[in-house]
Amino acid sequence: MLLRGVLLVVQALQLAGALDLPAGSCAFEEGTCAFDSVFAFLPWILNEEGHYVYVDASFAKQGEKAVLLSSDLQAEEWSCLRLVYQITAAPGPPSHPSQLNLYVRFEDESFDRLLWSAKKPSDSWLIASLDLPNSSKKFKILIEGILGQGNTTSIALFEIKMTTGYCIECDFEENHLCGFVNRWNPNVNWFVGGGTIRNSHSILPQDHTFKNELGHYMYVDSVYVKHFQEVAQLISPMTTAPMSGCLSFYYQLQQGNDNVFSLYTRDVAGLYEEIWKVDNPGNADWNLAEVEFSAPYPMEVIFEVAFNGPKGGYVALDDISFSPVSCQNQTELPFSAVEASCNFEEDLCNFYQDKEGPGWTRVKVKPNVYRAGDHTTGFGYYLLANTKFTSQPGYIGRLYGPSLPGNLQYCLRFYYAIYGFLKMSDTLAVYIFEENHVVQEKIWSLLESPRGVWMQAEITFKKPMPTKVVFMSLCKSFWDCGLVALDDITIQLGSCWSPERLPPPPGECTFDQDECAFTQEKRNRSSWHRRRGETPTSYTGPKGDHTTGVGYYMYIEASHMVYGQKAHLRSKPLRGIPGKHCLTFFYHMYGAGTGLLSVYLKKEEDSEESLLWRRRGEQSISWLRALIEYSCMQQHQIIFEAIRGASIRSDIAIDDVKFQAGPCTEVEDTTQQSSGYSEDLNAIEY
Repeated sequence: MLLRGVLLVVQALQLAGALDLPAGSCAFEEGTCAFDSVFAFLPWILNEEGHYVYVDASFAKQGEKAVLLSSDLQAEEWSCLRLVYQITAAPGPPSHPSQLNLYVRFEDESFDRLLWSAKKPSDSWLIASLDLPNSSKKFKILIEGILGQGNTTSIALFEIKMTTGYCIECDFEENHLCGFVNRWNPNVNWFVGGGTIRNSHSILPQDHTFKNELGHYMYVDSVYVKHFQEVAQLISPMTTAPMSGCLSFYYQLQQGNDNVFSLYTRDVAGLYEEIWKVDNPGNADWNLAEVEFSAPYPMEVIFEVAFNGPKGGYVALDDISFSPVSCQNQTELPFSAVEASCNFEEDLCNFYQDKEGPGWTRVKVKPNVYRAGDHTTGFGYYLLANTKFTSQPGYIGRLYGPSLPGNLQYCLRFYYAIYGFLKMSDTLAVYIFEENHVVQEKIWSLLESPRGVWMQAEITFKKPMPTKVVFMSLCKSFWDCGLVALDDITIQLGSCWSPERLPPPPGECTFDQDECAFTQEKRNRSSWHRRRGETPTSYTGPKGDHTTGVGYYMYIEASHMVYGQKAHLRSKPLRGIPGKHCLTFFYHMYGAGTGLLSVYLKKEEDSEESLLWRRRGEQSISWLRALIEYSCMQQHQIIFEAIRGASIRSDIAIDDVKFQAGPCTEVEDTTQQSSGYSEDLNAIEY
């Protein structure tokens, strides 16, 4: 069901024979190399004439999967994985499009990490370029095709290639041009130069890589320019892993001609930034350019030539390479998100206050109906402003963050809770302080918020000068003063919201989008339910979720159940691995009649579950963190079991479940656990 013309294109794309391809690669000429179809799913079909494998509607139904799994791989040096693929769709807008997913399966993790996903159909082949940072861990590549709606839909893989180096590097000797693409312009475009083809009116140079006419490079020619400032752009693949260092390339300009050759970066939000421009034409031969390049979040590199007329000559480009060392051979210290973040468990980290006095106080409280515990664990420390010691008319408390380098995009996240206060305006505000200009700019302020709930705020900002983030709490009058709590401040590079952002791995679930990979054998009024906000019954259950304060969580509604009734929430099957697992989650057990929350391990071949963790009775009005360390060498499931207690004030909730490889690095605080009553609810069967 693939287009006939595609096969011809792909035949031209094939590289050397499969024997010459590096590990983790396959051209599908005579077989699938070291990639095997997983038996539990549909097989990938090798085309009779070779060149690609496919799955289509002639032998598969909508929603069925075909999974291809590599042998064990290792990337001790930075590597680039390129996938040449095609997704075709039935005519008309598909309501359920086909999907191609690429996962990485690390040897020490019980779940697969989604690295890349595509749904967009195409009439021709497409290239995905994925950076694989160096690691000592062994891993496998898992490629999953899910067939969409329609009797002419198909998914095809033409080539998988894993090579040492960065995806942004290219010598243009391979036909797929390393995933670089030309942005189409009716008059000026980048073309492949070199080889035996001479289709330009200009006298073009020899290739730089091989220094002869057999090699290839990219060039743009002004002969068809019709307007002032006609622009041609050559766009690199999007980076997929943070990188910083020296980007170098060779270029050649035709002497004495009027053109502007520039290099830009562009992030996923479409924001351009010029990082290099030709100052002088240089000599008539190939010139080396070295540019400091930092991609802490996904971005493209764009080689742009602007011509002022049809006599602008040509610009040629070749041998783009990258080194993780600064161009001056001095490794710069990268920005550390850890140093700019703080959960206040030990101290104020790198945050500080005005010299006039401590406006923000680091506190640890026993949660009660008037004040929740901290956001990090439920038992820990957080900052409190406008306490009884500082609450006075006109009070202002400022908390300063560490200095942040300029010209980078940042995502600031933090959690806050408000108590008291008749009016919310400017109760809490966030400013950025430009150090060189002594200017403060408000970038966020509190307008309205539910009282006593930890809420998450997200702010994306970028300034050319070094800046500091300042948290300011204001008490306007004696009659309108309350408490402001602040916790878990994190600063990361990049935008808080990105259209390219992948969903969390199967080992993490916030329940904000759905129930992730968790299932229930039966669904009725006595099952686990997904909910946001408060639960219907007063004096039990959370006021909001743990993730953002306004998201979703899973809970049991005690008023729909009878005493001792159970609800089970099961994880999807997890692979057994050697070594330790660490399971973390947050639980909420508040209410005079609260029952029992247990976590069980169910091994594939065992009929009985083994108990990993249990809490009985009312625990806290706050969300509390649980950490469970366990080992399992065979396929298994994790089961959350909630048992309804003695009264309707027995709602139990969980949120933010996360599986991690390796042992737990912290110990769960159990100092505030309480027992609501002593009856063994687990012994009661219904």
